[in-house]
Amino acid sequence: MKRYWQVLGLFWSTAIAAEMEYRLNFFIATLSSLGNLAGSLFGLFLFYRTGYTFTGWSWEAALVVLGVFTLLQGFAATFLAPNLNRIVRHVQEGTLDFVLLKPIRSQFWLSTHTLSPWGVPDLIFGSMIIGYAGRRLSLEIHNYLLSAVPLLFGLIILYSLWFMLGATSIWFVKIYNVTEVLRGLLEAGRYPMVAYPTAYRFFFTFVVPVAFLTTIPAEAMLGRGQINWSLGAAVLAIVLFWVSSWFWRFALRFYTSASS
Repeated sequence: MKRYWQVLGLFWSTAIAAEMEYRLNFFIATLSSLGNLAGSLFGLFLFYRTGYTFTGWSWEAALVVLGVFTLLQGFAATFLAPNLNRIVRHVQEGTLDFVLLKPIRSQFWLSTHTLSPWGVPDLIFGSMIIGYAGRRLSLEIHNYLLSAVPLLFGLIILYSLWFMLGATSIWFVKIYNVTEVLRGLLEAGRYPMVAYPTAYRFFFTFVVPVAFLTTIPAEAMLGRGQINWSLGAAVLAIVLFWVSSWFWRFALRFYTSASS
């Protein structure tokens, strides 16, 4: 484990040094994040401007969900997109051979080899929204700590789904449209699940588990989380992570290396 942490530190320090050669990109990423956040706030405002509220969700509580969603966006832009989108290129160019030959687990290498600081603005803005809403709701430190565990499960679920889609590139090579569909579905997480009709709630809970990414961590933060949903998030995260590892090993059986 110590060796993996050392490798991870080397990966990320090198990636940050390379990315900071283009510092203007950070400014552009910040403006883009501000624009997306403004659009999300405006969309939420359209619901609440006439006094309408989602059942059980005040304006500030809905802001917590939006803050968690923004954090997930930042996590995906910082850690997932720069790494997992490259799996396609490795398969196309045959450079996956070099990854498989390294004395380290290929899934770990592909998932952590680089990061992008351009997702940091979303992490900052998401934290600011949660902090603002939490202050208005008089949340205390234990409220934030209660949400940390289901939020971690949500990150694992998001990673596992994204990695499994990346692994399908061994068969289909070009999967950019599929990942965009996933990202589009995850956009539903910017609002509490009660905002959607029953059929959509079922879909976003048991088919594409968007509810486990944003609404359940937000409910835990607000002090109204239910233990059965938290346990469900834990089980789903563990199962999906295991399935992603198994699926990667299964996919490699069908990989034809560039040298074969």
